[in-house]
Amino acid sequence: QVQLVESGGGLVQAGGSLRLSCAASGRAVSRSAMGWFRQAPGKEREFVAAISRSSSIIYADSVKGRFTISRDSVKNTVFLEMNSLKPEDTAVYYCAGRAVYTSTSYLSEEYAYWGQGTQVTVSS
Repeated sequence: QVQLVESGGGLVQAGGSLRLSCAASGRAVSRSAMGWFRQAPGKEREFVAAISRSSSIIYADSVKGRFTISRDSVKNTVFLEMNSLKPEDTAVYYCAGRAVYTSTSYLSEEYAYWGQGTQVTVSS
């Protein structure tokens, strides 16, 4: 059974940084396509970043140059380093994994496994 557990969220001032972690069990993150999504109050879940099995990476335009996705195969963990945070980055951030395909995807429906989410709040 695959489990994804996010951590690292919190309250930060605009311009600050946070590092989110997604610890996986039941599946190797190095052999999977993994992604980060977020959902702000009253809005739909949106794509943030993803990394493929071959380490190809994609980002949403809104976070390019500020966020970095990475993984540690030994710790079986995926990270999202977030810098220059803005109030509009406030959301619950979710880690996700694809079940079969190993390529990246922007589409949440193509991810089979999801964590419980971690809250990120950026104050102005």
